[in-house]
Amino acid sequence: MWLHLDDHATWNDEGPGGANGGICARVLTGGMIRAGDSVCLTIREGDDVKPGVFCTVFQRDSVEAVVDAIVDAGFVTTQFHASSVGEQLIAGELSDEVCTRVRNAFERRELQMAALSGTFNIIHPDLAVRESDFERFDGLASCCRKLGAETMTLCTGTMNPEWMWRPHPENGSKEAWEAMLGSLGRLAEIAETRDVTLAFEPEVSNVIDSAKKAREAIDTVGSDRIKVCIDGANLFHAGELPRMTEILDEAFDLLGDDIVMAHAKDVSRDGEAGHDAAGTGKLDYDRYIHNLREIGYPGTIALHSLDESQVPFSRDFLFEKLGVNS
Repeated sequence: MWLHLDDHATWNDEGPGGANGGICARVLTGGMIRAGDSVCLTIREGDDVKPGVFCTVFQRDSVEAVVDAIVDAGFVTTQFHASSVGEQLIAGELSDEVCTRVRNAFERRELQMAALSGTFNIIHPDLAVRESDFERFDGLASCCRKLGAETMTLCTGTMNPEWMWRPHPENGSKEAWEAMLGSLGRLAEIAETRDVTLAFEPEVSNVIDSAKKAREAIDTVGSDRIKVCIDGANLFHAGELPRMTEILDEAFDLLGDDIVMAHAKDVSRDGEAGHDAAGTGKLDYDRYIHNLREIGYPGTIALHSLDESQVPFSRDFLFEKLGVNS
């Protein structure tokens, strides 16, 4: 369980429920809770799944303001995107000054950078665009550890030239598969050079559109730098929602050892990736989180596909599903 409280707080792990893992805190100043309020939070012994949020949910005029908004909303971990320092979709190398500023902002508020977004269309049909994006990705990867992260997220690509998360009839072709494998291999080499881990999302609109294909790709590329970012809302082809439990279980059975990042959004219909805020759709979060715990996942599950006004509801929903009671 994680809840942000301001620096001035007193802790009592022997408070109500203390013997069973309860923690009590009396907040003296600031934060999401009014000054002087007492809260009791129940956690599961040994449970390290940390609810977080995408930094892009909070649109501010500086990275410091973004970090403040994330922490003040109750989170201690986030997936970072370089757009928060004014950069484009795939940023390229950031200056040492920018990296230091970002890292200082995170350290000042004790915010963890669980992952750095590095997504781009790795099989873009325009080779010039693809090469340019690879060059920028390499530059951004060179900054990953300077920023304070060890993991970068990936998209496995689409033959659709307009947007990396849109489907295309040729995504299931041999040519698309071979192009994706070649790109993953190239990215693995970059990851080795830059000493980072790369986590791709199995996503119904991309070339890797299932857990089975994800397993095959990981085994074929054969690099321990290539891992998985799991998003339970991204796995359902047309007609598959009635098989939700089976498909979720299969994903974790096949990929559990390679999951290093998790996303939290929701799905209202199958045949495409979910685009709904967590708790507003049909995803079986009880099963999803059960599976994360079954594999011993120790990392962040980050809210996204929501706007800032939806954060309180989805945050509270996720806290509840993780067993965080306030």
